[in-house]
Amino acid sequence: MRMIHRANLSGMLCTAALGWSVLGTPAAAAQQGPVDLTAGVQPAKPAPKPVPSATAPAATPTAQATTAPAGTATTAPVPVFQPVPPPLAHWTLADAQALLAAIKGIRTEGLTPADYEPAALAAQIAKGEGDDLDVLASRLFVWLAEDLRDGRTPMPARIQWFAVDPDQDLHPNAQLLATATETHDVPGVLASLNPTHPDYALLKDMLAKAKDPRQIAMIKANMDRWRWLARDLGLQYLIINVPEQELRLTVNNKIIRSYRAIVGKPGKTATPQLAEQVKNVVFNPTWTVPQSIVVGEGLGARLIANPKQAAREGYVATKNADGTITVVQQPGDTNSLGRVKLDMPNEHAIYIHDTPNRNLFALPSRALSHGCIRAERATELAMTMAILGADLPPETAVQYNLSGKYTKVPMTKPWAVYITYFTVARDVNGLMRSFADIYQRDAPVIASFARPRELHTDQRKSNEAIIKLDNPL
Repeated sequence: MRMIHRANLSGMLCTAALGWSVLGTPAAAAQQGPVDLTAGVQPAKPAPKPVPSATAPAATPTAQATTAPAGTATTAPVPVFQPVPPPLAHWTLADAQALLAAIKGIRTEGLTPADYEPAALAAQIAKGEGDDLDVLASRLFVWLAEDLRDGRTPMPARIQWFAVDPDQDLHPNAQLLATATETHDVPGVLASLNPTHPDYALLKDMLAKAKDPRQIAMIKANMDRWRWLARDLGLQYLIINVPEQELRLTVNNKIIRSYRAIVGKPGKTATPQLAEQVKNVVFNPTWTVPQSIVVGEGLGARLIANPKQAAREGYVATKNADGTITVVQQPGDTNSLGRVKLDMPNEHAIYIHDTPNRNLFALPSRALSHGCIRAERATELAMTMAILGADLPPETAVQYNLSGKYTKVPMTKPWAVYITYFTVARDVNGLMRSFADIYQRDAPVIASFARPRELHTDQRKSNEAIIKLDNPL
């Protein structure tokens, strides 16, 4: 319980120092009681203590500034993805019959029995063991395992889905097939592929009771979205559900804190779906202004012409040797990133940050940003991350926050971030409900279920153009 005590200590310190409460927990989390953050965890190798950087990059572009301007797409050649040939195993009649039973009952997992040719398999079983049964049963098992492990939805229907699922590397087809036929436990191997997140089981329960075809289609689509992610999301992680516009700090699949979130506006600034890791917690961040504003809105020329005005507005403007202008907004209450930033390097330039416009969190619809995630009570979140993920003493976290100086704290423990898109999920009260499809991403998934199953390829994420979304305004 040591880690949770430190988080509580941080809350008390921050309440006294900053005037807001760390201990305000949504009803769903409060009902769960204390959570042992170390339960079931193997001791990790000692990690080096974080070495904070207290020097802000005054006029040096940040990682975001080295990317293309906001709204600029980078175009890469569209790869040709090849179907993956299935492995082969020897099938006994008993194992083949177990596979047939699994196929016939697969509706409970939101999949369609007809996709896996039950009639053809039954006919081949009737002919007895042999090469033909081995080939057919192996192929159908792999098809079913792939859909349970990776999702049935073809990649082109997963709009802006860039969260690479590691499960096919951890549990490759050949390994699954060999285990199922050598242990003679086909149902057990298939069941082991189901997502472990509680929402998947709740969706499965909903599916069993649903009668309306439209509701069934929505539930199936959202069950499949869980399969697009890692089966096990890890011990501790942040998860953002974009349609709900909420962020959750989660440990052992239990919600510890919930935060309202501001997400990207529909269109070019829609937030993509990602699976990344927080690398640094930055207190009092600087913000390198994108060239779309520096040049496009004339900010750079105006500030270069009037350095005193630039200082009053909290900017440092630098004219580079090539004639370009770099503008860096300094730390402070008016900084566009607010008081903290969670750095999670990715090719989309997406990160989680505070905002000086905290009144926007009271709005019911918060799809307002240029793609990045703004978090309510972001200082609380950042302090908790630094305490749990970098072993930062709570008193030091408070000190860094109040210093007003740029300070970067490297994470020493992995902390995953999942930016997801679920239109049927638990809300902050723990109840399953539907959310508005703000980016219109349900229709392609639902339509794919109405078509015959497509062969899986080696494609791991969307091949849509990457749009650099580094403008928090």
